[in-house]
Amino acid sequence: MAGQVIAAFLGTVAFSVLFGVPRQYYAYCGLVGGAGWWLYLALTGHTPCTATEATFFAAVLVVLLSRFLAVWERCPVTVFLTAGIFPLVPGAGIYWTAYYLVTDRPAQAADNGLVAVKAAVAIVLGIVLVFEIPDRVFRVRKTR
Repeated sequence: MAGQVIAAFLGTVAFSVLFGVPRQYYAYCGLVGGAGWWLYLALTGHTPCTATEATFFAAVLVVLLSRFLAVWERCPVTVFLTAGIFPLVPGAGIYWTAYYLVTDRPAQAADNGLVAVKAAVAIVLGIVLVFEIPDRVFRVRKTR
């Protein structure tokens, strides 16, 4: 599990570089992405949560951390959110769906496609839920 969290951290940092995030935020972006992936792994491996439920809760954590860090660092929330959500995006599910469609296996395509769509919807719902929380909740004083 630690190896996967470290890989998620590094992958998120790499995506931050690719996305053009300012250098001083790389570690924060990696922390957000690693924390989201850690929660996903913890929920799928140690609780009866389904992958969709785990994706939802991990997305909620990613958005909460992103909003907190955005206020803390006085920058747009998208700096942390876009990079931090990267490990949760169902890219492999979308790939396999397309692969099974092209290789004429519609039942497998439908199965993989449904899982990918449920994960994407869980991410969207997690983002919407946390963005409904007022900004004042995330305002804390930064100690010097």
